[in-house]
Amino acid sequence: MAFLPSSRYSFSLLFLVFYFVTLSAKPFSSFSFKRFDENPEFDSKIALYGDAKVVNAGSSVKINSPSISSAGKLIYRNPIKFHEGNPRKQISFSTYFSFSISPENGDGLAFMLLPSGFPLEVFDGRSFGLSPGFKKRGVGFLVVEFDTSMNVELGDLNGNHVGIDIGSLVSARVSNVSSINLVLNSGQRLHSWIDYDASSKRLEVRLGKLSDIRPKDPLLSYQIDLSEMWKGKEVFVGIGSSSGNSTQTCSVYSWSFRLRHVPTWMHSEPLDPRVYSQETKHPTAQGRSVCVLRILTVLLFGTGCGALAASVVLFLWAIFVNRRAVVVPAEYPVHPVEFGYEKIKVVTEKANNDGKK
Repeated sequence: MAFLPSSRYSFSLLFLVFYFVTLSAKPFSSFSFKRFDENPEFDSKIALYGDAKVVNAGSSVKINSPSISSAGKLIYRNPIKFHEGNPRKQISFSTYFSFSISPENGDGLAFMLLPSGFPLEVFDGRSFGLSPGFKKRGVGFLVVEFDTSMNVELGDLNGNHVGIDIGSLVSARVSNVSSINLVLNSGQRLHSWIDYDASSKRLEVRLGKLSDIRPKDPLLSYQIDLSEMWKGKEVFVGIGSSSGNSTQTCSVYSWSFRLRHVPTWMHSEPLDPRVYSQETKHPTAQGRSVCVLRILTVLLFGTGCGALAASVVLFLWAIFVNRRAVVVPAEYPVHPVEFGYEKIKVVTEKANNDGKK
């Protein structure tokens, strides 16, 4: 039974260790909108630019109108940073949104990270609402495009692809959405997960039907250090779209975003441990192994501290709490005691030779 308190105290201490570790990685900038009419914080956190407006009693935001050269943006009002403090702090993010794109062949929709100073209110009806601002200012941006048009001059794969754009509308990495049996401009609701892990410097994009669960493997990924990209400058997060030379419209039905301070030995949430296929392997595998080793080290350290604390508690318990009164044995007289002796004479008879006594 002596092992039960030790196990209890070890578990309690280990729980406290994980509690404080989790607390240190708690999101410090986040929002979540399942609808846009039931959340009083919408107007205080989200700004609408261009043709973007809340429609259908708050069930969605239509980013652009059904007319040629229409564009709009949803922008999170509070700018964020991917490089803070000295020593440098690791900043990761995760975002999720559900959307639909009408069947016309317009520009589609894009999730965007725009540095402060970007002209958010400037539009020309093209390029997801990014131009002509980025061309005039020459500022860097990061865009995950859900593109439904094929622009040969931009090297587009087809009219149904997802691309990662870094400071240019020519994608640095692109993936064919038809490979997962989806059509971006089908008019159906789709949902996407975009995650950036600051420890591995990895950006991942996932896409699925509204009824699907989060895919295990990303549709595409890209190695990038966002802290180096903007050198500590503030960045705005948003979603934009444009109709181009069509009447295509894009709508957003829900949007959540989490920005996290994460210890350098932890991955950003949501975690998705898996073995990458040979096609999607990256040098970050070694970094992930290091992270696992660091986590195991913390576990062992916490267990050791728990065992030590349990031993101390048990020792103090035995001394101060579980102490029993000492029973003093009864006193007996110490004067001499007389004993009586009696002599007993034992007579033995020797047997004769013939066996008779």
